[in-house]
Amino acid sequence: MRKLATRTIKNLFVGSAVAAVLLSQSLSTAMAAWPERPVTLIVPWSAGGGTDATGRMIGSLLEQELGQPFNVVNRTGGSGVVGHSAIANAKPDGYTIGVVTVEIGMMHWAGLTELSGINYTPIALYNADAAGVLVRADSPWETAQDMIDAVTADPGAHKGSGTGQGGIWHLALAGMLNTAELSPDTVPWVPSQGSAPALQELVAEGVDVVTSSIVEAAALIDAGRVKPLAIMNAERVDAFADVPTLMEATGIDWQMAAWRGLAGPGGMPDEVTATLTAAFEKVWQSAEFQEFMNGRGFGLVWKPGKEFAEWMSSSDESLGGVMQAVGMAK
Repeated sequence: MRKLATRTIKNLFVGSAVAAVLLSQSLSTAMAAWPERPVTLIVPWSAGGGTDATGRMIGSLLEQELGQPFNVVNRTGGSGVVGHSAIANAKPDGYTIGVVTVEIGMMHWAGLTELSGINYTPIALYNADAAGVLVRADSPWETAQDMIDAVTADPGAHKGSGTGQGGIWHLALAGMLNTAELSPDTVPWVPSQGSAPALQELVAEGVDVVTSSIVEAAALIDAGRVKPLAIMNAERVDAFADVPTLMEATGIDWQMAAWRGLAGPGGMPDEVTATLTAAFEKVWQSAEFQEFMNGRGFGLVWKPGKEFAEWMSSSDESLGGVMQAVGMAK
């Protein structure tokens, strides 16, 4: 009986060990096979804006690289909270990822959400763009200094837009006014679901100025409906070489830029993340993606994994400092 019991226990142990190995192999095979079905790519801003445009290009090229559809879904609302929450709260299996933007380092400072960069699996940063000062083509303001003079003379009379309340382009305008020793509410902010609807509101004369990346206004600039007055950058950008820096145009020493990166919910398997990052790097380096970004004036930056996580942390800290200075933090 004792020998039989010992043999039984031994067989159970061996059986359990074999089962564990088989399960491990099965999981490894499943991970290695990723993606086996379509992937959802969430864009937390409206269709037609820069984030949407770059997200759709990335989805198309990843589809070619990995052999499965990457379906872009716009999840707008809550000044970016809705879409960013959808990415963070998705099942961390690699089948839902998204474009995270600079706002993830701002929304929690504004009291809109508790989410921050630490709630995501960083895949890679791919873009950074400086803010521009944009007005209608028929605006009487020919320079950024004209705009500053007009809002100084008549506080509250001219409205601004570009994103949701407390978003990056709102901070761009508030920070510019603050640096010019003007109250941020000198130009009342009209919230929008992103740059594209804000620019349409500008053209429709619903607002007087939009702060967003010049890239996002390129089509309207080319169509002669919008004109850029300045860019909030240390130097001019090649794609818009005729547009002066804010410092050149006004003497105001203020810079602000948006960034975009690809990420998934926290806790994604290392194997899936590594596959995604490697595929995305090929996409980013491809002639098609480089031509798309350069042709539209999007700034190209590449920071994978840990470097992207460090970038998000640093951005969060600096944005929080600025928001506190202009009274936008809670």
